Amino acid sequence: MASGFQPPPYPFDRIDDLRRSAASLPGGSVDLSIGNPSDPVPEVVAAALADPDPARTYPPSIGSGDLRRAVADWADRRLGVSIDPAGIGACIGTKELVAGLPHLLRLRDPELDTILYPAVSYPSYAMGAELAGCRAVAVPLDAQWCLDLSAIDGSDAERALALWVNTPGNPAGGLDDLEAAASWGRDHGVTVLSDECYAEFTWDGSPRSVLRHGFDGVLAVHSLSKRSNLAGLRVGYYAGDTDLVTYLHEVRKHQGFMVPGPAQAAAVAALSDQAHVDVQRHRYRRRLESLVEVMAAIGVEVPMPGGGFYLWVPAPQGDAWGFVGHLAESVGMVASPGEFFGEAGSDHVRLAAVAGDERIGLLRERAGI
Repeated sequence: MASGFQPPPYPFDRIDDLRRSAASLPGGSVDLSIGNPSDPVPEVVAAALADPDPARTYPPSIGSGDLRRAVADWADRRLGVSIDPAGIGACIGTKELVAGLPHLLRLRDPELDTILYPAVSYPSYAMGAELAGCRAVAVPLDAQWCLDLSAIDGSDAERALALWVNTPGNPAGGLDDLEAAASWGRDHGVTVLSDECYAEFTWDGSPRSVLRHGFDGVLAVHSLSKRSNLAGLRVGYYAGDTDLVTYLHEVRKHQGFMVPGPAQAAAVAALSDQAHVDVQRHRYRRRLESLVEVMAAIGVEVPMPGGGFYLWVPAPQGDAWGFVGHLAESVGMVASPGEFFGEAGSDHVRLAAVAGDERIGLLRERAGI
């Protein structure tokens, strides 16, 4: 039997029993376990996908000129950041980039071996480090679920290839001080990787980006999956430090990573239209508020997040697995236990406000609202 790396069970495969339990209720289950968009694809995107021409030839690995200009225009409008289109790169959704960056960074600087990441966060930050043969070191969070940079051990900082930040945060919706993170990275010579995929769903204030505090030593990562209900198209993009972006452009060409041509054309259409994003923002805000009421009816008080479309719910008596089992059996809701996002989140449960209004209405009925 192989003695090398053995992948752990995929977290969301571990709740299949919950799905079966919830599905047994009349009307079936309401699955809020994964942030999987269910709302319509924007009409402007559907129209762009109808054009067969972009499928004819190999698409540029770094992203077409039209795509990179569309990203630059969007960043100027929504983030208040001026980016040269030449300093933007495309990725096949952001998960492949998140999971692959530690490997590419270690190839670039093999003397360093540590990836710092939020102690409660998207599992791919730690898994990407593990797949690269790096040390994955969790950074504690404060009471607002934001990074506590003062808690990073000096010896870990000396060995760090990168620090991940995520604003708005998944799962807890925290809003990190991105200026402080960028300054910490520059002071310690550590690249700051800023996952900003939920920026359009920032509820407390305007969308934030690490790039507003300079490009040196930082990389911002964005996606169309949630913003435009295009998770299946797999379109993401990155920008930041000139040397790092140039390195990623070149090495990813050798790897053959290319966003399909039709997806790039559709992304241009999506980035050029803000109206559908505003509609989606309203949907998610309304659903979050409705789920807060469902939790209150069940007897659990939960605050609205600072951003994102997840509710981070404290489990009664800290028993997250018991609570997700109760939710499945009592109201047919499938939720994720917090340990999927790190041991520090094991006393919470995450709800993704991705089900349609009719399905969330069913939860309300079952909760007696």
